[in-house]
Amino acid sequence: MIRPTTVDSVALARRIRAHALRMTNAGGGSHIGAIFSCADILAVLYGGILRVDHEAPRHRDRDRFVLSKGHAGGGLYAALAERGFFPVDKLLTHYQNGSDLSGHVSHKLPGVEVSTGALGHGLSIADGIAYSGKLKGARHRVFCLLSDGECDEGSTWEAVLFASQHRLSNLVAIVDYNRIQGIAPISEVLELEPFADKWTSFGWAVREVDGHDHAALRSALAAVPFIQGKPSCLIARTTKGKGVSFMENSVLWHYRVPRGEEFNAALAELEGQQ
Repeated sequence: MIRPTTVDSVALARRIRAHALRMTNAGGGSHIGAIFSCADILAVLYGGILRVDHEAPRHRDRDRFVLSKGHAGGGLYAALAERGFFPVDKLLTHYQNGSDLSGHVSHKLPGVEVSTGALGHGLSIADGIAYSGKLKGARHRVFCLLSDGECDEGSTWEAVLFASQHRLSNLVAIVDYNRIQGIAPISEVLELEPFADKWTSFGWAVREVDGHDHAALRSALAAVPFIQGKPSCLIARTTKGKGVSFMENSVLWHYRVPRGEEFNAALAELEGQQ
């Protein structure tokens, strides 16, 4: 069995954010706010939870990770590069002509299971992987990171029902709950509360944590499945744009590209946290 490699997840999260800032600046890609909100989740996953091996990225016993919020692909690319799946200097080709590092996450990169980007599809894919694994008696687990915005999609709730029906205790859904969608706060688009109650009523075991608290994230993710015989949902309450003061809790930075003085100021803030 593959064993997770433990690293300092706090330092890894800082590097993920700095890489993502440089990547979006160089290639003109967006979604920096969405990347920053889930950087700590990615760092904890790749810093000691996921059973993956950069030297054998397709090992049959590896845990499978599906980034359903594929627009935050820059964060996943940064995490994978930092963990040795491909060279770090490749990151600066992000979103440029001829690059494998597309704006939405691409399976062309080692360590990426599936290409994603159309919201509401990732959990269904994760369901299928987990169900197949269960039928085969496989040992791997499946982790799926969703945005809160895609929980507006009916396809997401069909997948929630399927996982419960088939008792997919090898499946973990993590929701990056920053409460800001592409164009407005969730409260103005389609309110999700009582959010945890919805998942519970659909037959999932649910926990809620501060999505920037590494100890809390690690403790929860190390305890899956939360209840034997049920899929697990971890609602991670986060801040969009976390790590750069003028990006935090701002709808603007879902699509805005960090340029000029904004880029310099953001990088200075991130470097000052080291």
